[in-house]
Amino acid sequence: MSTQLLDPAVTPAASTTHSASPRKVLIGLIGAGIQQSLSPALHEEEARHHGMRLHYQLIDLDRSASTPAQLPTLLSAVRIMGYAGCNVTYPCKQAVIPYLDGLSEEARAMGAVNTVVVQGGQLVGHNTDGSGWAWGFTHSLPHADLSRVVLLGAGGAGAAIAHAVLRLGARHLSIVDAQPARAAQLARDVNALYGQRAEAADIHAAMAQATGLIHATPTGMDKLPGLPLDVHLLHPAMWVSEVVYFPLDTALLKAARGIGCSVSDGGGMAVGQAVGAFELFNGVTPDASRMDAHFRRLVSAR
Repeated sequence: MSTQLLDPAVTPAASTTHSASPRKVLIGLIGAGIQQSLSPALHEEEARHHGMRLHYQLIDLDRSASTPAQLPTLLSAVRIMGYAGCNVTYPCKQAVIPYLDGLSEEARAMGAVNTVVVQGGQLVGHNTDGSGWAWGFTHSLPHADLSRVVLLGAGGAGAAIAHAVLRLGARHLSIVDAQPARAAQLARDVNALYGQRAEAADIHAAMAQATGLIHATPTGMDKLPGLPLDVHLLHPAMWVSEVVYFPLDTALLKAARGIGCSVSDGGGMAVGQAVGAFELFNGVTPDASRMDAHFRRLVSAR
């Protein structure tokens, strides 16, 4: 299918006529190994506050020994079953694009989709990862110095954040990745859109001048504990932004806080992307603070 550039502000709910009975909404998440996702609880509870009956279905590829090759079948079911849309996560964020009818400007720029909205019978791809990170970051560190930012990780999350931090006004972005070619490609991609402000870099040289660090790799997760870099590269004057949220207080954040760095945990991005997706699915603005408080209660209960 061809993927045309569509207006991300137009959602299927924009023309919905409200009635006395609760509006019923069906959405889901397509991905692998997603049984621990907090998205169902976040979306269903927020919908309740807006008088909606929302069901969020986990479509876990691992549970059925499926692969992204089944995406055409799954997306066909999304249409047939009357879904408002679905979120998309690893390993489908790029694989889903050929099967969509359109892309928002942000999804096209990032080359990845995390939210698919059914709009007039068509499947439109969006990406709320970058805006989600920006919401969490500015909420936690509203006065952060963006003059020299280091981004550690150039994968899916890192790519979305690279766009977002440059849109926030970062003057220089050093991109570091275990695959230097991937870092170099991301630098070329964002420079083509935002001017020559990014470069692939060596971690030691980049950190020596950094005003802030964004960590966008899986290191530090419960299943992959540890530190993503030598903590001696941190210095008290810099801020540190984390994307990992299981646990919320990662080894990196503990080390950074211990030497006096200002920090932003990974929960902000998790909530921010859910806030954006909720609005796209339902055409109503959620209460971000309420969703954030709910998210932190859920994490604390685990």
